[in-house]
Amino acid sequence: MVTLTNVTWLDLCLGGVGIYLLNRALSKKNPAPYPPGPAGRPLVGNIPDMPQDKPWLTFTEWGKKYGDISHVEVLGQHIMVLNSVKTAVEMLDKKSSIYSDRPVLPMGGELVGWKNTLVLLPYGDRFRGYRKNFHRVIGIRAAVDIFHPVEEIETHRFLKRVLAKPDQLQAHVRHTAGAIILRISHGYEVKENNDPFVDLADRAVDQFSRSTATGAFMVDIMPSLAKVPEWVPGAGFKRKAREWHSTLEEMVAAPYKFVKDQMAAGTAPKSFTSNLLEDRTLSEEEEHIIKWSAASLYSGGADTTVSAIYSLFLAMTLFPEALKKAQAEIDAVVGSDRLPSFADRDSLPYVEALAKEILRWNAVVPTAVPHRVIEDDIHDGYYVPKGSLIIPNIWFMLNDPRTYANPSEFNPDRFLANGGKEPETDPRTVCFGFGRRICPGLHLADASIWISTAMSVAVFDISKVVENGVEITPEVDPSSGTISHPKPFKCSIKPRSAKALALIQLDANY
Repeated sequence: MVTLTNVTWLDLCLGGVGIYLLNRALSKKNPAPYPPGPAGRPLVGNIPDMPQDKPWLTFTEWGKKYGDISHVEVLGQHIMVLNSVKTAVEMLDKKSSIYSDRPVLPMGGELVGWKNTLVLLPYGDRFRGYRKNFHRVIGIRAAVDIFHPVEEIETHRFLKRVLAKPDQLQAHVRHTAGAIILRISHGYEVKENNDPFVDLADRAVDQFSRSTATGAFMVDIMPSLAKVPEWVPGAGFKRKAREWHSTLEEMVAAPYKFVKDQMAAGTAPKSFTSNLLEDRTLSEEEEHIIKWSAASLYSGGADTTVSAIYSLFLAMTLFPEALKKAQAEIDAVVGSDRLPSFADRDSLPYVEALAKEILRWNAVVPTAVPHRVIEDDIHDGYYVPKGSLIIPNIWFMLNDPRTYANPSEFNPDRFLANGGKEPETDPRTVCFGFGRRICPGLHLADASIWISTAMSVAVFDISKVVENGVEITPEVDPSSGTISHPKPFKCSIKPRSAKALALIQLDANY
């Protein structure tokens, strides 16, 4: 599955910033002041101020010092950091028509071709076509219901893998996320080991990370180099881009062909792609949009849920009281003779609250993928010039003490109405992004996280590992990157009872 783990927010911010930015018309009079922020240096601007590790923490400090919107400038590129939900909604939601573009990445986006996937797709008619496809198939919770059996079967298989090899938890989480998204996107059932589509996607994601790394390719600083022929000395990046482009094209085309072949044979299960292809004669542009929007779901849809579900096991290791509360609710509502299902969701309010707290406590996309404004704007008295990159600090929004009481505490009860107290803000209004760039697969992700939470806590006792008589407490240390993951940790995972063991061992087949 495609991961953005090794791609920092700065990689996305600086990609495509050309030398021409240094020659801006500095004498131009701005119609309003820029938002406050750290003072820049001549020529390089705020490069020394830009954090590489856990940038959301630095952005949070800026918010405390400069307010809900702060500004830096790097090689002429204006960057605005948003530190409140209110400001993000006002800019990215209410003015989404001008705040929904993406930065240009000459190597990874343009030459390799990742600009064709939704995450980097420029704002315009094609973008709207992708979004229309997503909305048609998975745009509302009711539409996602058709895929509930997939989620339940693959999550049951996840339980069996964890039972067999609990020390490989992270690999099981990743395999299951990939299995779910490939079944939904293309109707493809992943092989237990060495699956060709998963291996292909893994290669493509590694190349994505390398092709968008800051400073790795001079073409990102000087976009005009993209026109240099491959045979020119120093143009080796062109050959590399051609090879990586080939991998990406195969990742997109191979599962798409699989669906078309199955449809021709009359054996295709319901999927995102088959739904869009059914009973249609397509133009070249329509086929491009279907093929690449499906690839966007398949390539970008798994890694976020990997982070969230791995965080579930970390939280249950560290906060056993929350685990016991969830187990008690499941025992009372579902019993011990079957696994929880989506039919139980409305009857399990604490499990629902637990899944929400996982999303709040572990900010999967701490600083989002930057938005780009397509025309000059004045916001709250500040000048936001055309081309500025807008970075919502989602981590702080989910840890803002103005919104969440004692935000550093893991407390699912905050989302329940207790003693007349109103529940706190649902983190799903923040963690999936804003405006027209909000995650289009949010209902699928939400379903995956909920069913994984319900099934896992129903059958497993999760606790700290004891080594040589010493209890090992995992460290809470999320990684930097567009998608942040918990640091690998050890935990003990055992069936709760003989009945739980029997439930795990039941067949889980389509």
